[in-house]
Amino acid sequence: MTTIFNLVIKNAGFFLLLLFFAASCNSQTCQSLPKTFTNYSEALSAVKSAKFKVFEEVNTSSSSWIRGASYYSCDGLTGYFILKTDDKEYIYSGMPIEVWQRFKNAESFGSEYNKSIKGRYTLKL
Repeated sequence: MTTIFNLVIKNAGFFLLLLFFAASCNSQTCQSLPKTFTNYSEALSAVKSAKFKVFEEVNTSSSSWIRGASYYSCDGLTGYFILKTDDKEYIYSGMPIEVWQRFKNAESFGSEYNKSIKGRYTLKL
């Protein structure tokens, strides 16, 4: 009985290692992201699944209309900004980290978005 148990434990470890390896192979680095995307859904999926040097989220529960906000950067200088509302997720590219820092520290996320982000860092398809 002990031999069967040891065999199961050894194989479970092997399968977990195999699963971890397979999962890490499927995710890409931010440097390997394409320069253009076919559509916004593809861009959102690719950015969310890639590994970035900088990844931050902010709690937006105090906002009346922003349901989530996150920032992804390869180099710590510029990156992707994802804004979630009740209806949709919006993705922006090339946004400087300083703009993100102002946004995440703002008293009003909506006001800061309208002042510093809206219409400026649109993702080009």
